[in-house]
Amino acid sequence: MQKTLVVIGGGAAGFFCAVNAARMNPLLKVLLLEKSNKLLSKVKVSGGGRCNTTHACFDIPELVKKYPRGQNFLKKSFHQFYTQDTIQWFEERGVQLKTEEDGRMFPVTDSSQTIIDCLLKEVDRYKVDVQLQMGVTSIQKKQSQFELLLTNEKVLLADFVCVATGGFPKANMFDWLISTGHTVATPVPSLFTFNMPGNSITSLMGVSVERAIVKVAGTKLHEEGPLLITHWGMSGPAILRTSAWGARELADKNYHFTILVNWIPDYTEQMLRDEWQEIRERSGAQKISSKNPFGLPNRLWLHFLQESEINTECRWADLPSKQQNRLIKNLTANEFTVKGKTTFKDEFVTAGGIMLNEIDPQTMQSRKLPGLFFAGEVMDVDGITGGFNFQHAWTSGYIAAKAIAEIASTSI
Repeated sequence: MQKTLVVIGGGAAGFFCAVNAARMNPLLKVLLLEKSNKLLSKVKVSGGGRCNTTHACFDIPELVKKYPRGQNFLKKSFHQFYTQDTIQWFEERGVQLKTEEDGRMFPVTDSSQTIIDCLLKEVDRYKVDVQLQMGVTSIQKKQSQFELLLTNEKVLLADFVCVATGGFPKANMFDWLISTGHTVATPVPSLFTFNMPGNSITSLMGVSVERAIVKVAGTKLHEEGPLLITHWGMSGPAILRTSAWGARELADKNYHFTILVNWIPDYTEQMLRDEWQEIRERSGAQKISSKNPFGLPNRLWLHFLQESEINTECRWADLPSKQQNRLIKNLTANEFTVKGKTTFKDEFVTAGGIMLNEIDPQTMQSRKLPGLFFAGEVMDVDGITGGFNFQHAWTSGYIAAKAIAEIASTSI
């Protein structure tokens, strides 16, 4: 008798589970349900519309360090399918990926549509039945089958279910999964930018530095990387990574905290004080406004002079010690009050989800309810920005597909 797999969620993880299960077991009937009228919407917007498909990290112990939550779980799952497998999978289907300087990997076309078209082609090839505007409101196990109650009040029967709905921003949105006997780590936002209402730095919107160190005062949180000033505050990888690692801690602070930014990470405050005399002597007769020895963007440098109450006509040799001390502080330990957050573009990521001790990392099958599987961000796994969340989606979707295809073939 033909077995049926229903995959809930038309994102990266759901697609990967559906197409791979259908390919590995041609006798399996596969349905993919998406509650909205759009498929692969996160894939579409990722990486500014280019789709940051994965990250060129080929060492599993190194790769798992990019996930604030789920490291031990991923150590086991990545051994079955990880970066190299993702590259090969897409390559075998005519999609070449390229690596950028920072390690992010994109299709050579620089278009997310290439990834979408590839997955849609697989859906057609393996006759996956895709249904849009079809949400699921409850899952119940009745004897050997699952009964799914759909948003249109109809009931669907399935032998296997894979939940790949993505993360939910509110705890009550998990109720239909909690009723299957699962526990949920409360969702909080991850990968968000910092709001600094009323701070004069926002007048420099669009200015960025290649390297800055961001520390959250009173915590162990600190990250180094590119930083971008926006019209509401700060963004860029250094900020986004800080938000990912601090997702729970910053939520507990209600997104009100202080950060310290070192704009010239080659120096600590003390190192800069020690070298200051030498810097002054080298630039002596020049105006401080026209000679910026740290390679900072000019608008940012002039902003620091203004914040340090330094006259732009002042020469380096004539810089008073009070203003000098303020400038050193502003360069190496610039203090900002953060009040609130903004979602990073449309690439929102949620920390939280189904507790990992309730899922088998070798199969993605529920330890509580045999036949129920999970893939992607609905689990309590999330990565920093850079293609890591997609890698987890491909990995978990693939492993679930493989396990379902195998179980189905032994029970047909």
